[in-house]
Amino acid sequence: QVQVVESGGGLVQAGESLRLSCSASGNIASIISTGWYRQAPGKQRELVALLPGGGITNYADSVKGRFTISRDNAKNTVYLQMDSLKPEDTGVYYCNWGVRLTTLRRYDVWGRGTQVTVSS
Repeated sequence: QVQVVESGGGLVQAGESLRLSCSASGNIASIISTGWYRQAPGKQRELVALLPGGGITNYADSVKGRFTISRDNAKNTVYLQMDSLKPEDTGVYYCNWGVRLTTLRRYDVWGRGTQVTVSS
């Protein structure tokens, strides 16, 4: 149906930046929403940033002013620019796509996750 592939994680020092990418491929007719989530060790997965098809972004309070979600619809790719990283941003980052397939069925898909580690 739809596959997504994430990239861009890594190990950085506090204050540095990373950009995550997530590309989707398959029978996508339209985008309902795209988002980035993260899961720190021992914690539940939480929303980091959401970009609905209509384009109004939503961020977790902890990343407002530091992270920016964007999307290139022509490339079916969503990005997460992360600046001024903090050790508490460490975790596995997952992208999520909610799409309408060419069959008109809604389909939700998660990436496998990419590790982001911020050292102090």
